[in-house]
Amino acid sequence: QVQLVESGGGLVQAGGSLRLSCAASGRTFSRYTMGWFRQAPGKEREFVAAISWSGRNTDYADAVRGRFTISRDNAKTTLYLQMTSLKPEDTAVYFCAASTIFLSRRDNSYDYWGQGTQVTVSS
Repeated sequence: QVQLVESGGGLVQAGGSLRLSCAASGRTFSRYTMGWFRQAPGKEREFVAAISWSGRNTDYADAVRGRFTISRDNAKTTLYLQMTSLKPEDTAVYFCAASTIFLSRRDNSYDYWGQGTQVTVSS
């Protein structure tokens, strides 16, 4: 079992930045691919970014590539998402998740989920 708790969300103006954190506890954090997903009102949950257990491999959705950076600190069992040049369309609840599948983009391959943190970008 892995417990995940996101933090760092909030209200920011377009063009601004936020850093999300996801604190993990439970089974060995470093064994898992970690991912960020988001869900906007009235929309399906979508993939944002993923990082391999070692941190050497990453994957990003086209909508965020070049603006968002995923990283992890296995010693601190924490996942991060640095978000820059934020746009109103980035407004969503952001979730972190853990998977045993390498760099998966599919949410149904993630076994553990956090409760989510709200990010709101004003225009």
